[in-house]
Amino acid sequence: MNITVYCGSNPGDNPRFTEAAHALGTWIAQNGHTLVYGGSSVGLMGTVSRAALEGGASVIGVEPAFFIEAGVAQHDLTELIVCETMGERKAKMIELGDVFVALPGGVGTLEEITEIFTRVRLDMGPHECFLLNIDGFYDPLAAFLASMVDRRFFDQCDLDRCHFPRSVDELAHLVATADTRPRTRCEGPLLQKG
Repeated sequence: MNITVYCGSNPGDNPRFTEAAHALGTWIAQNGHTLVYGGSSVGLMGTVSRAALEGGASVIGVEPAFFIEAGVAQHDLTELIVCETMGERKAKMIELGDVFVALPGGVGTLEEITEIFTRVRLDMGPHECFLLNIDGFYDPLAAFLASMVDRRFFDQCDLDRCHFPRSVDELAHLVATADTRPRTRCEGPLLQKG
């Protein structure tokens, strides 16, 4: 499978974020998967890509030209796809991915995984997404999404397809048992008039 990983171009303030990025890259390699990611050599992006490469995985980076010009591209990738805009980058990473995982990150990571939430909601594929909730990093987001359900802006059946595993081992189990069927267990229309 192609595992698209969204994550920070910084390491963050918790060494466990880096440990999780390394463990994720190692798991991808050990299980014969391909890593698809943002192409950078810095922060958690650099950690996950180096771990995957060291483990023998194929690694596809997708990076805008202006980041490459800034000198942050990872070297020795299996493939580096150069695009012009952040929008093109996001679309290509979605096109290439089978499974979508967010490590801790900033607003770019949040934007990318939010698009996946929307695709889950609209049944555009994928049908599941995963946020590695290391040391509760994504607890506030999970609570916010639950409040959207309470206030009838998001359906529980859609939230049930957005997972918050607290370790790579838990993620691996969820990926192995993921529901890849189209939206059949949600009641009611996808879009409501009014």
